Amino acid sequence: MTEQEQTAILEAREILARYFNQNPMLSSWQAVLDYCAVAVRGEVECFHVLYLDRKNWLISDVRVSVGTVDHVPVYPREVLKRALLMNASALIMVHNHPSGDPEPSDADLKMTKEIQKGCKTLGLTLHDHIIVGAGREVSLRARGDI
Repeated sequence: MTEQEQTAILEAREILARYFNQNPMLSSWQAVLDYCAVAVRGEVECFHVLYLDRKNWLISDVRVSVGTVDHVPVYPREVLKRALLMNASALIMVHNHPSGDPEPSDADLKMTKEIQKGCKTLGLTLHDHIIVGAGREVSLRARGDI
């Protein structure tokens, strides 16, 4: 990307963050997908968690981990610990596939199931795990994997 494109993306992220800090996050699922498509894009895999309060307002968008071109390490214990520390009630996990193909890998599905199990034990809600690709996003909830 050019420096000008990187600046435009940074400005778009700031606008979206301000929007989500002023509006109930889940009032528009398309707005959530649009935010994810801009906030979690890059040449290496990045894993974010959107921590939400009881009314599904965004508490924080945390970049939990940065990986390589085809892998990002995620530790369910750390994801869940942070949720408790933030007094979050729900979360949405988001990561990108730099290859452009947003279909989940077996490792993506396994990690999602581990975090889903932990959420259930701790009384948290896992709304979704969204994978961002080139021009489209895949929702594991919509696929029936959550």
